[in-house]
Amino acid sequence: MGRRASRAKMIWWQWWVWLLVGLFLLLVELLTPGGFYIFFFGIGAIVIGLLAAAKVAGPLWVQWFLFSVVSVGSLLLLRKPLLKNIQTTGHAGTVSNLAGETAHVLEKMPVGENGRVEMRGTSWSARNIGTTVLTCGQRCMVERVEGIVLCVRGA
Repeated sequence: MGRRASRAKMIWWQWWVWLLVGLFLLLVELLTPGGFYIFFFGIGAIVIGLLAAAKVAGPLWVQWFLFSVVSVGSLLLLRKPLLKNIQTTGHAGTVSNLAGETAHVLEKMPVGENGRVEMRGTSWSARNIGTTVLTCGQRCMVERVEGIVLCVRGA
């Protein structure tokens, strides 16, 4: 009876060990530059932890088997589509396409000076490249984007 009670106790705490391992693996993925692999093993450990907490994961060998299947399966099926959705190369084109947009000046900007403008509901850093001073509330036109600074002139 002592063995069975210790085995039941062991099964009771296995689920949170899986959750801790999963969270640790997700943290490792965040802290290391990599190819987005460890994430899926972290998710696999969390899934097994939740199944073990619900008492449907079975004995430890079954949990390890399920962990392997869930982790490798999700890696093979989901990695490529997720990478495609979070790639940063698509965003650079979006920012450079801001040329020709209209913005509203939030603070006075002398010629050649930096200030703030509002465009699409967001405040942006901007540089006045025009020949006149831009005043607060005035409309301006985005000529080009340099890094994260909009180059604007009066509209």
